Amino acid sequence: MDATAAGADPGAAVPRRLLIGGQVRRPASLTVADLRERWAQHRARVVFDCATSGPRRHTFEGPLLREVVGDAGPAFDVRRRKDRSRFLLSVTGGDGHHAVLAWAEIDADFGAAPVLLAASLDGRGLDAAGSQLVVPTDRCGARYISAITGIWVGTWEAAGECDGGPGER
Repeated sequence: MDATAAGADPGAAVPRRLLIGGQVRRPASLTVADLRERWAQHRARVVFDCATSGPRRHTFEGPLLREVVGDAGPAFDVRRRKDRSRFLLSVTGGDGHHAVLAWAEIDADFGAAPVLLAASLDGRGLDAAGSQLVVPTDRCGARYISAITGIWVGTWEAAGECDGGPGER
């Protein structure tokens, strides 16, 4: 049965989804509506000091990144701080931009940065545009990612980048 026969609007856009995967126990596929409905919403008023256009002021609302990813069950022992501090998050946007954060930046026992997966921008829902990564503590907004398509969670070793840590060859 096609969408028209089912009574759906044939011109309606399919909601954008972001995938959470990597070293997680419960991979997830989420829409902006899921982000708005399943988690507490937080507000961040930010000023990004753009090199080309000067200060840009915006208000974002959405759940905390640590809560959303935490529900996917990162494969670390939550009781061991050192285990948690090994994990990274790589966020990919629809335009191909990437940002990497350390779990320790967002973990309540470490940096507790209020990083958001924005569901709204300046009072407008982002359902059609897709969720946005907002790091309110960043002065220039370089880790701002729009139309998030994926969040990978894991350790450096799992990424297969090298055999040893920094300085080891």
